[in-house]
Amino acid sequence: MSIWFTEKQTEHFGITAEITRTYVSEKTDFQQLDMVETKEFGNMLLLDGMVMTTEKDEFVYHEMVAHVPLHTHPNPENVLVVGGGDGGVIREILKHPEVQKATLVEIDGKVIEYSKQYLPSIAGALSDPRVDVKVADGFMHIAESTNEYDVIMVDSTEPVGPAVNLFTKGFYEGISRALKDDGIFVAQTDNPWFQRQLVADAFRDIKATFPVTRMYTANIPTYPSGLWTFTLGSKVYDPLEIEDDRFHPFETNYYTRQIHTAAFALPKFVQDITEGK
Repeated sequence: MSIWFTEKQTEHFGITAEITRTYVSEKTDFQQLDMVETKEFGNMLLLDGMVMTTEKDEFVYHEMVAHVPLHTHPNPENVLVVGGGDGGVIREILKHPEVQKATLVEIDGKVIEYSKQYLPSIAGALSDPRVDVKVADGFMHIAESTNEYDVIMVDSTEPVGPAVNLFTKGFYEGISRALKDDGIFVAQTDNPWFQRQLVADAFRDIKATFPVTRMYTANIPTYPSGLWTFTLGSKVYDPLEIEDDRFHPFETNYYTRQIHTAAFALPKFVQDITEGK
């Protein structure tokens, strides 16, 4: 008998994957955490019934969160990741030679623990000496930081459970204070097919906080609708105005110099969301 997992992405639509093994099914202090093996996507991390990452398609999300802002900033020495306990964004950050320190603040230590065990190709860089792993509340960490980071990346779940506060104008204002005078921030801002209002609200609030605000997209098969948005807020630098010598020739699977620019070319209905239509 086959066993299938289904994530209901709306009340009337979902995605499903055949499961071959369940490694972990645990109610942590913060959320329901499941780590499963699937036939199509390899090992898969689920939080509160939502797909967070899989071995097969993880590189898209992690590369697009990390490389867009880090190539935009001319000298990103001190970088913060809020959330991201699977370690994928950290892995990509460390490919940049300018980075001297990468801080990970993940509220749920179990995400880190099980990712190291069952997603080693994603979480392996967490032991790098440049990485400072903190099991703590990212919202509070931002509130207690001032003029500290060159780049901040918010790698959160959708706005449920412990991630609710990470989609608020007050949080974006706190990020601005935590950044240096030429700092850059990026966050995943969900999908425009099923979460139009959430995407619109996030873009509006980030635009009200940062002089340069741009949305970009990527295709991630296991995320709702497959089309995912990211919103970048910058105090100075525009991701569409970068010299070619800023781009490093390290290995990637999705991100390229051409994708960096093309990702900001939004479908008309997504452009309309950013314009409040």
